[in-house]
Amino acid sequence: MTTLGIKTVLHPVADLAAAKTVYAALLGLEPEIDSPYYVAFESEGQHIGLVPAGSPQSPATPVSYWHVGDIEAKIAELTAAGAAVQQPAHDVGGGRLVATVTDVDGNVLGLVQDR
Repeated sequence: MTTLGIKTVLHPVADLAAAKTVYAALLGLEPEIDSPYYVAFESEGQHIGLVPAGSPQSPATPVSYWHVGDIEAKIAELTAAGAAVQQPAHDVGGGRLVATVTDVDGNVLGLVQDR
C-alpha cells in the first residue's frame, strides 16, 4: 500500500507565541489555527503544527506524518515489517485519525487518515 506522502509535521515548542512568530516569518503567512494548545500553518500543501512541549498531545521531537488511505492496514503492514506501535490510531476530531509507530531504530513515524 502506497502513502500519499508527508503532508503534516508537528513541532513541540517551549514558547508557543515566540515559535508562532518565527514560523510566520519563515512561511510568510499567519497561522490558520491559533489557539493556546495548537498553532497551525498551511503552506504549499503542507500542514505545519506547533504544539506546546510537555502537553499531552505534544511529541518529544518533531514528527513527520505520512498520509495514508487506510491507517489500520498501514499499521499492520508496518508492524509486520518490524515497526512497533507507539500510539494506536485515534480520532483527533473532524474525522481525522492519527497514529505513531517507531521504526527498528526508534524513530517515530506518524500516520494520518482523513475520513
